[in-house]
Amino acid sequence: MTDDDTKHDSLKYHLLGPSLTKAGQESVNQAKVSEIIYNASKGSKYFNNEEVKDKVLTEKIQRILAKKADLEKLDLSPDLRRADDHIASLEASRDLSQVIIHVDCDAFYAAVEELDQPELAKVPMAVGKGVLTTCNYKARAYGCRSGMAGFVAKKLCPELIFLPLNFAKYAAKAQEVREVLAIYDPRFESASMDEAYLNLTAYCTEHDLEPEAAVSQLRAEVFEKTSLTVSAGIGANAKIAKICSNKNKPNGQFYVPSERPAIMDFMRDLPTRKVNGIGRVFERELDALGIRTCGDIHPQRGYLTRLFGEKAFQFLINCHLGLGRTCVQPSESYTRKSVGTERTFGDCSSSAELHLKLRQTAESLAGDLARTNFKARTLCLKIKLFSYEVLTRQIATPTPFEKADVIFDHALPMLRKLEKEIPGLKLRLMGLRATQLISTKKADVASFFGGVAGIENVESRGVKRSAEGKVKETGIEGEWEVWPEAEFEESVRREREADAENIERCSQELELALNEEHWKGFETHSPEEEAKDCGKEVEEAWNCPVCGKPQTAEDRAFNDHIDFCLSKGIIKRAADAFVEDRKPRDKDQSTYAIRVSAAEQKTLGQNKKRRLFFTH
Repeated sequence: MTDDDTKHDSLKYHLLGPSLTKAGQESVNQAKVSEIIYNASKGSKYFNNEEVKDKVLTEKIQRILAKKADLEKLDLSPDLRRADDHIASLEASRDLSQVIIHVDCDAFYAAVEELDQPELAKVPMAVGKGVLTTCNYKARAYGCRSGMAGFVAKKLCPELIFLPLNFAKYAAKAQEVREVLAIYDPRFESASMDEAYLNLTAYCTEHDLEPEAAVSQLRAEVFEKTSLTVSAGIGANAKIAKICSNKNKPNGQFYVPSERPAIMDFMRDLPTRKVNGIGRVFERELDALGIRTCGDIHPQRGYLTRLFGEKAFQFLINCHLGLGRTCVQPSESYTRKSVGTERTFGDCSSSAELHLKLRQTAESLAGDLARTNFKARTLCLKIKLFSYEVLTRQIATPTPFEKADVIFDHALPMLRKLEKEIPGLKLRLMGLRATQLISTKKADVASFFGGVAGIENVESRGVKRSAEGKVKETGIEGEWEVWPEAEFEESVRREREADAENIERCSQELELALNEEHWKGFETHSPEEEAKDCGKEVEEAWNCPVCGKPQTAEDRAFNDHIDFCLSKGIIKRAADAFVEDRKPRDKDQSTYAIRVSAAEQKTLGQNKKRRLFFTH
């Protein structure tokens, strides 16, 4: 294999994205998927950016391999002894007494939509357009998954149906699920809208239930109350539980007994990518060293600190041993690092309008600070250009702030500077975030005498670092655990967010290119120009993502219009056509994802120039 082939293979794998391990992908030909993504995005800014990142990573791996070659010439017996001593101390403190579970709703957004429109369960369907937020298992069988560009998903599955996001609906359903979880562990920890960690130790003891029976009962109650299925992982700690919840999806559960031999056997053959905290970059670095499974970590233990640092060494050894945190607590119990808010709107370039939106965002942030009982010393302004490029600016204020007027006064100069730097500044998102928080909450008796503190106050509490490589502190409610994987999990989360931003930008590039190609040779006028010709004032309008027609920029009216466009009758006929009457088509034959009447085609809008959920 030539260097060029290797380069393209690594890039193709990189382009598969961070959600490669999502459930429902087991039977998918990933080589075919990567080829489609490669060809579909080639030439775009996103592709070029990913190509540069892949090249940088390849060069970094070469340096790692060269460093390892040098280390092999040295006497590493002290490093091996240190690693073995660390492993022995971890084993001595292994906690097998807890029953930790990770509950994950199956294709949550898609499943909620299917409750309202059951016919969608029969067809490949995704939620989100520019970037998929989730998709049902029919779509996953084609290689579609969350974090994938909509145009790529459409190439993988031409019949794919797209639905817009409805966060209010999802949040309401998530609350129903949480009400059931609270029965089993009132202090459950929400990891996101559709997943949570629970400690079932007390529940199993009180009800004389085995862990598997308790989890089966919980899942049945969730389904009875919400009509949604959930999958669950059961283990001695959060790390194992998280991995297990993805084993028998959808609507299943997996249990690793809380015994050392069972845990070691489970981890030995587990691919490193399956561990939360190991993303594409770290996976490739480890793979270059021959570490493909967690069992491969042990033979390389003498090199890890010198190649990756102390934190990575501790994290990887914990992966090898199947160790993780056993502390499960409400997310609000953790120390808050920041308070932020952001607003998305139609493209806006008017300076007065932008300043008004900044004022509204400042008022929103002030409300959040008051609600959470914080002041702050640092203010960050985030904007997203009409081209989807994200920029941030930050300022440290001389005194702590919490009031809307003060926030606005600090933020306005940052926005004005951006307006000078970028002539004709046109935005589609604006956000403000406050950091370096100071609590304004009145201290209670417990906190006055040194009750459970946040991690930022660790040093003032006389913290000791245990043999397990985690921070421990003693408080009224026991010990606060800070495991080394937290930093790695955060890194993977940021990687996913960055990917979503880049993919969204790539989708925008493609859409603009298609529009320009379609309208080439035609004389066009912007709505502003047409209004000026007619002597009318331009009103803000939002384009319907289904029919492409401009609508009044008002939430309720806009949502009502989308509901009308996404009529159940049309989707039901699409489902019936897909399931009962699907016929082979010629490769060069242009087809539609659904079969509709001429009148319905007019309603849905088949113009290539528009943003469609059912596209040509």
